[in-house]
Amino acid sequence: QVCLALRLNLDPEAASPYRAVPMSLGCIEVGGCSALLGALFMKGVDYAREHFDRPGRESSLAKVPLASPAMKYMTSPAKHRFREAAPSYSSEAKVSADAKLTAEPADFGKLPGFSKDLDKAHYVEVLKKLMDESKFLQNNPQLGIHPQEKRAAQIVIKELEAYSTKAGGPLIVEELEYVPNRSNLKVTYKGTSASTISFVGSHFDVVPAEAEQWSKDPFHLTVEDDNLYGRGTTDCLGHVALLTCFLRELGRTKPKLKRSIVVVFIAAEEGGEKNVGVDKVLEKGKLEEAKNGPVYWVDSADSNPCCGTAGAISWSLKCKGRLFHSGFPNKAINSIEMAQEAMAFIQERFYNDFPPLPEEGLYSFTTGSHMKPTQIECSKGSFNQIPAETTIHGDIRLSPFYEVEDVVEHIEQYIKDLNSELDDLETHNRGPWSKFVLPLNVQVQDGELRQGKVEMNWMGNMDTFKLYAGIAVKLESDGHKALVQAFRESNNGVSPFSINGSLPLVKMMQKSGFDIQLCGFGRMSVYHGVNEYCTLSEMAKAYEVLTRLTCLLETVS
Repeated sequence: QVCLALRLNLDPEAASPYRAVPMSLGCIEVGGCSALLGALFMKGVDYAREHFDRPGRESSLAKVPLASPAMKYMTSPAKHRFREAAPSYSSEAKVSADAKLTAEPADFGKLPGFSKDLDKAHYVEVLKKLMDESKFLQNNPQLGIHPQEKRAAQIVIKELEAYSTKAGGPLIVEELEYVPNRSNLKVTYKGTSASTISFVGSHFDVVPAEAEQWSKDPFHLTVEDDNLYGRGTTDCLGHVALLTCFLRELGRTKPKLKRSIVVVFIAAEEGGEKNVGVDKVLEKGKLEEAKNGPVYWVDSADSNPCCGTAGAISWSLKCKGRLFHSGFPNKAINSIEMAQEAMAFIQERFYNDFPPLPEEGLYSFTTGSHMKPTQIECSKGSFNQIPAETTIHGDIRLSPFYEVEDVVEHIEQYIKDLNSELDDLETHNRGPWSKFVLPLNVQVQDGELRQGKVEMNWMGNMDTFKLYAGIAVKLESDGHKALVQAFRESNNGVSPFSINGSLPLVKMMQKSGFDIQLCGFGRMSVYHGVNEYCTLSEMAKAYEVLTRLTCLLETVS
């Protein structure tokens, strides 16, 4: 007699949508049929016939694996204690290229005297000045590389100086410096009402560049036809120059607007440092008025609205075993094999507990949440030694429809379960002598392990993980509709998308009441890459998008 627990897969997108998946298998009375059913469900009919449809096989039944060790822990559905009760995203709306704020195209009369055409020569001039400072804007704290964003901030301040309130102009320019030489910059063009349009996220710092790997000088602007090469042209100094030109034109023409325009250039985006950049700007209340309208985070790419990002969580899985001569695997605990089995155990449970969600399809994500290894290393020794320690490094890209607190809680439970029953990981694919728990007749020395140990080390704390949580924008907001319409009208078409990259603070801001929308205009294909570039024609179209966006939102103010 056999009790077989099943989970029914009702995925309508699957080739075979109705599929019974064995979740656990338990025997009330062992007579061989449990192993037969286990083999049948887990390895197929041919395997079952080969191993069981012959006399004399009963003595080996106990050696046949019935199911993966992870299965007995699985529940469906998994419990997620931290998932939002009232989602801050659109739980039923779907990404659409047809979204629009007004029936008519953008009315440029809302910005009298304002040119919708970018002054390309001036844009290149501003970008060149920023690029000349890019060597000093490189940021990677782990490598001891720290930027001086003040250098870039001073260039923008100088460009806007003639139109600032200090010179009798309309632009309120505030340098927000919380750490010496690590400036943020806020520029406000006042409207007649409390409503706002905000542009945040364009950052002064850049990732490091290895000059010898480039065919161009990464730290100075190279102009070749339409292409503008240099570190930061796409991410994100090209956006800084774009918004600087937009603000300069506002200062020059002084249009009477109902909405205030708020632009915040930020520090410390690439390095993720705390209490330096936009997190400190928020803490000081310098963005509170931005809750009165859409907030456009301008640090994406490919000249289309970005509707969602994934969260990023980095981890290291350390497996500790017992060092021994490779000729005696029965006296060792092979940390490499243990790491492989532990990783499979954890991944199987992760994908059971954090499966794809319908919302991911609505937001046009190409993948759901995923957890995967990216590097592996073991303790050094000779080729005839079984290593005592192996570490796997990797990351999790988490759908914005799950919460990072739930992931950490679940995975820490996986580790507890692993260590409590490590002998369950022993598989027959490793041969009969590979053990993760050594029998008592194997002598071990003081300080050596008789049972292997698995440790999960998070590369950051919960505050860091929440800082980089994924976001799904509000699709029904005026801000999103205006953005899609502005792109469509400027580019004669639009393709909203979502990505598995991550951006800092956007989810936390959304939960705090900000209508966060995402966009950008460089080339995603060269983000952080060699010979990074943007195109002048795309930046000219980007300038038109900003202009149309402002006019559309002014129309419904």
